[in-house]
Amino acid sequence: MKEITFTINGLQVKANEGDTILGTALKHDVYIPHLCYHPDLKPLGGCRVCVVEIEGMGLTLSCKVLVEEGMRVITESPELSKARQISAEFIVVNHYAECLSCARNTDCRLQDMMNYLGLKEERLQSLKRINREHPIDESNPFFYRDPNKCVLCGICVRTCEEINGVASLDFTFRGFATKFSEMKDKPVTEPTCESCGECMERCPTGALARKGNERPVREVKTVCPYCGTGCGIYLGVKGNRIISARGDRQSSVNKGQLCVKGRFGHNFVNHPDRLTTPLIKRNGTFVEASWDEALDLVAAKFEEAQEKYGPEALGGLSSARVANEDNYLFQKLLRSLGTNSIDCCARL
Repeated sequence: MKEITFTINGLQVKANEGDTILGTALKHDVYIPHLCYHPDLKPLGGCRVCVVEIEGMGLTLSCKVLVEEGMRVITESPELSKARQISAEFIVVNHYAECLSCARNTDCRLQDMMNYLGLKEERLQSLKRINREHPIDESNPFFYRDPNKCVLCGICVRTCEEINGVASLDFTFRGFATKFSEMKDKPVTEPTCESCGECMERCPTGALARKGNERPVREVKTVCPYCGTGCGIYLGVKGNRIISARGDRQSSVNKGQLCVKGRFGHNFVNHPDRLTTPLIKRNGTFVEASWDEALDLVAAKFEEAQEKYGPEALGGLSSARVANEDNYLFQKLLRSLGTNSIDCCARL
């Protein structure tokens, strides 16, 4: 791929042909305020706050313009600051501003943009004309949807359409009543939403946020245990609890994307009802036993069933949560006992 050299604020940088100015700037730790841009999605240019000045071209949207050889880009000037401030004020003037109680506090792209541009609460209050009070949708078991915190950047809508191909979300109503919602403004659980959480993961504000949101102390890189796909994930850990999961963007398998199980299905690890030792029924009641006792009982029951009904009386159902080698050994075990009645949930 052809390499291009150009300058940002007098700093010489390199980029690949086809890269945008905004994407290249962010890779080189040059911050340009933005809301509707996400590297996984096609540029929209809707928020208008990522404007930069290009020598010979004037003000333009950095998320839409591709880099060119010898291009000279300026990201800071009085004219740029004024243009960004006007665009940002239109976006945030009616935004629900209780930041301290928001799940996205300190992890909010809108918050970063407001701090960078120096927007003042007094100025925003003088511009405010309406009080939006949309009901919060908590029907989804994993995340909630709060239209009052939405800035209509369209990232959730584009994510659902471009990445998942589901197109469950869209803009509804018009004017000041515009918001993002499911078809016919139904709760999240009713239409075609698959609860994968990809929209939530990319949302730049608290409009889509995880329920029971906690910040992990550290993250552990691992592989999702739910199926044979092998998606790379980072599990967020706090104490001895797994409290979050996010996709590994460097994984060649899933490139950061996860399904509903991979993102939200790890609570079983800390569940109080999870078995931690084998149980054997004695006198009608399950009691704890050692592994040797449990395996001896299983072997005896296998032998009893085969003697009474024949080898095909046995069957085995394996799990996608174990390694391929373990599944192979499991089917070898069943076949050595004379039965071909073997299946695995990985094919479902």
